[in-house]
Amino acid sequence: MKSLRHIFLYCIIFFNNAPLASEIDNSYQKQSLLAVLFKRTSAEYKANTFQIYTSAKSNIDNALEDKSWTALINQNKGYQNLPPAIILDVDETVLDNSEHQVRSILNGTSYPIGWKEWVSEESASALPGVKEFLGYADSKGIKIFYVTNRTHDLETYTKNNLIAVGLPFDNDRDVLLMKNENGWASDKTSRRDLIKKDYRVIQIFGDQLDDFIPLEETATSINNRKALIDKYSNMWGEKWYMLINPMYGEWEEALYEHCWSCFPEQSDRVNQRLKALE
Repeated sequence: MKSLRHIFLYCIIFFNNAPLASEIDNSYQKQSLLAVLFKRTSAEYKANTFQIYTSAKSNIDNALEDKSWTALINQNKGYQNLPPAIILDVDETVLDNSEHQVRSILNGTSYPIGWKEWVSEESASALPGVKEFLGYADSKGIKIFYVTNRTHDLETYTKNNLIAVGLPFDNDRDVLLMKNENGWASDKTSRRDLIKKDYRVIQIFGDQLDDFIPLEETATSINNRKALIDKYSNMWGEKWYMLINPMYGEWEEALYEHCWSCFPEQSDRVNQRLKALE
C-alpha cells in the first residue's frame, strides 16, 4: 500500500510539473507572455474586437445598396452586378488560438511545435462578435469566404471548427481557401483574384497587412509598412477591418528585416527589438 501511495504521489508531481517563472523567463516564449495575457484576460481586447465587428455590421446595408462599393484594390471591371461577398482570414480574425500560445509558453516551445495537434482538436473558440456579424451577413445573402494560410492538410479540421462554433459555411463551392491548395503560396492575392471573378467583395477582415494588400508590398521596412496605412486610408474602418494580434505576425518579421535566418540567436533578436525602440 505504501508503494502504491508513492507511485500516486510521483504521478501527481510528474504530470503537474509546470515550469517555474524563472524557467519561462529564460525561454524563447517569455516575449509572448504579456501579449497572450492581453488577448486572454483584457476587457480592452474583447471591446476592440466587438467594436470592429459591430462597426462592420453597420456598414453592410450601405455596401449592398451602393453597387460601386468594393473592398478590393483591383476589382474587375463590371463587378457592380456581381453578388456580394466577404473575405475573412481565420487565425486571430475568426478563430482564437491563444490556447495554443499558452501551451507553447508553458512547454517552452514555439511554432510549429504543437500547431497541427492543436488544430486537429477543432476546439478554437470564435472571436467576440464574429458569430453575430457573420450571421447577419449570411442572412443578407452575402457569400462568406475564409482565406487562410493554414496549410491544406488541415482543411477538414478547420472546416469542422468553423462549423462547430456556429459560423456560416456554404458547401456549393469551395469557401475555405488554404495555403498549398491549388499551388497557392503565402501571398493571398491569387485567392482574392479567384473570388473576384464571381463576386463583388464588400469587406475584408484580417490580422495582418497581407490579408488586404499583396505580400510584395507588405514585406518591407517598418516605416514603409506604416506608410501603407496612409496609402489606403480610405479603406480602413469601412471596407477593411484589422483585428489586433500582439502575439505573432508580420509586424515581428519586419523587426528582423523579414529575414529570420539573419538573426538565428535569441540574443540577436533581442538586440533588434531594442534597436526598434529607437
